Amino acid sequence: MKKLFLLDGMALIYRAHFALSKTPRFTSGGINTSAVMGFTNTLLEVLKKENPTHMAVVFDTEAPTERHTDFTDYKAHRQAMPEDLAAALPYVVRLIEGFNIPVITSDGYEADDIIGTLAKKAEQAGFTVFCMTPDKDFAQLVSENIFIYKPARMGNDMEILGVPEVLSKWEVERVEQVIDILGLWGDAVDNIPGIPGIGEKTAKALIKQYGSVEKIIENSHELKGKLRENVEQYAEQGMVSKKLATILLNAPVELDEEALQINPPSRDKLEPLFMELEFRTIGRRVFGEEFNVTNIKQVSYGQQTDLFGQPVEKVEVKTETIIEPLAPSKSIQNTPHEYHLVDTEEKRQELIRILEQQSFFCFDTETTCTDANNCELVGLSFSIKPHEGWYVPISPDQKEAFEVITAFKPIMENPAIRKIGQNLKYDILVLNWYDIYVKGELFDTMLAHYLLDPDTRHNMDLLSENYLGYTPVSITSLIGAKGKNQGNMRDVEVEKVKEYAAEDADITLQLKDVFEPLLDKAEARKLASEIENPLIYVLAEMEREGVRIDQSALADYSKQLEKDIRQLELTVYEKAGVQFNIASPKQLGEVLFDKLQLDPKAKKTKTGQYQTGEDILTALANKSDIAKDILDFRQLQKLKSTYVDALPLMINPKTGRIHTSYNQAVAATGRLSSNNPNLQNIPIRTERGREVRKAFIPRDNEHVLLSADYSQIELRLIAEISKDENMMDAFAKGLDIHTATAAKVYGIPLEEVDSTKRRNAKAVNFGIIYGQSAFGLSQSLGIPRKEAADIIEEYFRQYSGIKKYMNDTMNFARENGYVQTLMGRRRYLRDINSANATVRGFAERNAINAPIQGSAADLIKIAMINIHHDLKEQKLSTKMTMQVHDELVFDVPLSEVELVKTIVEERMKNAIKTTVPILIETGVGTNWLEAH
Repeated sequence: MKKLFLLDGMALIYRAHFALSKTPRFTSGGINTSAVMGFTNTLLEVLKKENPTHMAVVFDTEAPTERHTDFTDYKAHRQAMPEDLAAALPYVVRLIEGFNIPVITSDGYEADDIIGTLAKKAEQAGFTVFCMTPDKDFAQLVSENIFIYKPARMGNDMEILGVPEVLSKWEVERVEQVIDILGLWGDAVDNIPGIPGIGEKTAKALIKQYGSVEKIIENSHELKGKLRENVEQYAEQGMVSKKLATILLNAPVELDEEALQINPPSRDKLEPLFMELEFRTIGRRVFGEEFNVTNIKQVSYGQQTDLFGQPVEKVEVKTETIIEPLAPSKSIQNTPHEYHLVDTEEKRQELIRILEQQSFFCFDTETTCTDANNCELVGLSFSIKPHEGWYVPISPDQKEAFEVITAFKPIMENPAIRKIGQNLKYDILVLNWYDIYVKGELFDTMLAHYLLDPDTRHNMDLLSENYLGYTPVSITSLIGAKGKNQGNMRDVEVEKVKEYAAEDADITLQLKDVFEPLLDKAEARKLASEIENPLIYVLAEMEREGVRIDQSALADYSKQLEKDIRQLELTVYEKAGVQFNIASPKQLGEVLFDKLQLDPKAKKTKTGQYQTGEDILTALANKSDIAKDILDFRQLQKLKSTYVDALPLMINPKTGRIHTSYNQAVAATGRLSSNNPNLQNIPIRTERGREVRKAFIPRDNEHVLLSADYSQIELRLIAEISKDENMMDAFAKGLDIHTATAAKVYGIPLEEVDSTKRRNAKAVNFGIIYGQSAFGLSQSLGIPRKEAADIIEEYFRQYSGIKKYMNDTMNFARENGYVQTLMGRRRYLRDINSANATVRGFAERNAINAPIQGSAADLIKIAMINIHHDLKEQKLSTKMTMQVHDELVFDVPLSEVELVKTIVEERMKNAIKTTVPILIETGVGTNWLEAH
């Protein structure tokens, strides 16, 4: 069978770019590769899964089309293309050419017209044709042999639409009636006006009744009210819209079967492109494991090119780092090195003698698994200079293991020797279980890179390839791919482990040499040496300590939740008048919107089923009890499965406690995150959610939990940073900030502020930090947009210092490309000057928020370091066990409560010197909820 795939190039590239907009992919030189990566993965998936015999990628050109000539406003309101996307287009074309796939364009015709023309010609030539696009307009092309192929997205599988699917989805009798619906409905993206007042639902109903736009206009006298008025007044506009929505089938393109035939990819073209874009995984997927790495160099350019590499308007572009292929690439096979196996007592003593004479050394651990609190040490590796390393294998016999490891205790605990590593917290925690407590100044290459480039990934293999042009030995080459069948390092012959482990220490040391001067250049050395690296010791001890869980309380609560969930289920069935699977979005949508008719304008997903997300149900909950019950049902199910039933399964068999893992290098703002379990996601806004905190308890009856929480820290910090007089004055007087804000905004005395006005002021106070608009405020408060706009306007009049902070911060970001916290932590904002309003708006919101959130992160980190130091210095038994958002939790002996409370409050208040008073709220209890 001849199988032709016609790809709507620009639509697929846009889709790929924005699919990764929240987690964009950058090369080490700063090239945003999201669009190219997404497009490449889609292309590879189709080639593998669908086995097309023929393929082409079709693009628009800059030349105007007949649509632009006939209707000058056509596509006139489209936002500028994001700069990163524009820069990616030449790479996409190179990629397509590298796969030997034709790129087809035709001046005066859009990609839709070219695809439509080729599809019909191919159908006549005996092809089965797939138009690959997310664009709904292509439904009009579908026939017995022409299909729409919508690629997979957001976890959903790909979707193929033929004639039956189009007729069902569009509720029409003939495929060509899709054009009539589009003509009536219009298209805001392409600025096709349609007929005012007619949306998707009305358009479908009218076409079902009359068959075409022409017949509707002809019979407009049968219509009523405003609909008749609009159809008669905008009849010509409706006909123009139908013409604009019609895909032309006469584009001047020929069906060249031979040129469209699938051929093997060109290694000569693709390999250097993959190297330049740092597509290691994709490179290996296409060319096998022998595909390799990159070299870094600086280039300057000042010419922007279009899709096909032709020069366009000159733009000022700074010098950037890009990637150049290295041939041959560096690896352990072609790089001279000396890696020593230290497998005897004599060799160990000689290594220790060498290390104890150093002012620093780099070390790494090899273990049986990634859980530092439940693994065994397989070996230690060391390096003190590039290309040389030592590997010390550790016996599986734990008595022998302790004897070998204990010999290294003096050098590991020598505070005069600086310790270097990648993700040192893990190594320090592993060694704690062998009675070794690392001391001395630390330098963590993962955290160094996090400070230099917080938005990207920080794993050692990636850093090595990007900064050293060196591909390390892959862990999967030793123990297999991730999954249940993966082995561990004990299974690997020691000579191979030696090469792998010593290389890790060697490469980490080399990365330290690269990152140290870069930290100085970014003015981040102090952050590294005084906050991030010292915090490693604090977090390692917290993770080692863990927290006790009341299993019986959770078991009882699980049973109670099960009863509540079942009762809610029965209540929903009774109100719905039918039993159905509440957890099925499809069945739920049909019950709510087809059977109960809760919303005549209910939105549907692209697959045609009703949207039943939390935002939809929340909006319905105000007018429908069943929607509120379903929300409660979902929340209780999630609470039960994610926390109440899951927490006991996370208890460490060795300690009987839960040991959450804290991540320093995940959140770009500087905030800590946690996993296994994620403490920060335990719900606290609902009474049932708060009950989970009851299960977190002290170690025994002689201890209590102490909770210390920063009060409204982000608002206090925005007052500190902005120096706004009114907000600083409110905090200085100890006023409730939301009441004070309401009094200012509404122009009334404090005592006249009611709960509604305080609620509105609170929403503005917190919303401003996140760049909330009048529309957003109106939605969250359920008030008219005009009222919301008036509140925001008056807010900025009363708090002019905050408005000035926002403007000054934005201007600083536009000039420098970053913003920074009180301690100098930078958040880089590459899109702050984007011509695309959506992309730029996201960067602007980050610019306002990052200095505040980041300063709060620095504040609590400094407090944690100082509290940890005080507890050690005063030889107290109290343990810091949890950090969640702006809260610290301690397991405290009853005899130490008052002393520890004083230490904690003082250290948290004074972590950073501020004019605005910092308020700490503390509590003590026999469980976390009681203490909080």
